[in-house]
Amino acid sequence: MNETATKQAANGRHTHPANPVTQQDIADFQRDGVICLRGMFGPEWCDMLRDASLEAMENGAGRVREPKTEPGKGRFYSNVYLSDLDERFRLLRDASPAAEIAATLLECDSVRFYYDQLFIKTPGTSAPTPWHNDLPFWPFRGNDLISLWIALSPVSAETSGVQYVAGSHRWNKMFRAVTPDYDPRFLDPELEECPDYGSPDTPSAGTVLSWNMQPGDVLCHHPLTVHGASGNASATQTRIGLSIRYLGRDVQWDPRPHTMKLRRAPEVAQGEYPADDIAFPIIWDRRLGHLQPDGPAA
Repeated sequence: MNETATKQAANGRHTHPANPVTQQDIADFQRDGVICLRGMFGPEWCDMLRDASLEAMENGAGRVREPKTEPGKGRFYSNVYLSDLDERFRLLRDASPAAEIAATLLECDSVRFYYDQLFIKTPGTSAPTPWHNDLPFWPFRGNDLISLWIALSPVSAETSGVQYVAGSHRWNKMFRAVTPDYDPRFLDPELEECPDYGSPDTPSAGTVLSWNMQPGDVLCHHPLTVHGASGNASATQTRIGLSIRYLGRDVQWDPRPHTMKLRRAPEVAQGEYPADDIAFPIIWDRRLGHLQPDGPAA
């Protein structure tokens, strides 16, 4: 997709990051395995995606995951592959600043789209996000993978701000994958359960990082960085976070048991780079800009 077509596809919304990603940002990301980038998405993006997110929660379509809570204890809603369901999420995938941010932090010439995921905690939601790292969920190996978590509402410790153990991506350790509803399909008995590093009763493993955020701020983290979050204790503020994940250059296809099922597996052998342009389309290239045409990726 050329620059003109990209701008038309984004309906006038900016296609490059609103603020530059600096060499210091890259160094901080490499050191800590997580960084908060401020104001990367403008209000036009945030307003559109917030409306789409709340509508998705109400219409119930897609691969919804939601732990059961007691009446009056709020909702912890999540869903994946929103870009297959709604043009507004496809714009995020195809024509937003997200892929350029990912490629810049990974120092890659291009990145492939993996999947998107929506997380909403309504006021008074008691359900936490269990402490975990992402790679045990994913059928990949490698270092050049990244998650971008875009704040679409104000975020604080009270409203379930995500916490990270700085440098935990360098432990080279995968913890047991635990979903908020404790789906047994992900519970690999060969992996250790991740400690609750947000609890004062857990021995310290290093600095725990968290940020107050405003809509348009972006958390970027490595898939081995350990993280978790409390429930949403606010009586009035819904917390909305929209994640989008990318693959870089050294990724290997590794469909282990207890990993997530993709909407389409790549046509590559185990251990190979997932160079499947249908399953994992190249979204952004340093020389050519945005590449993915409009429409579902599969």
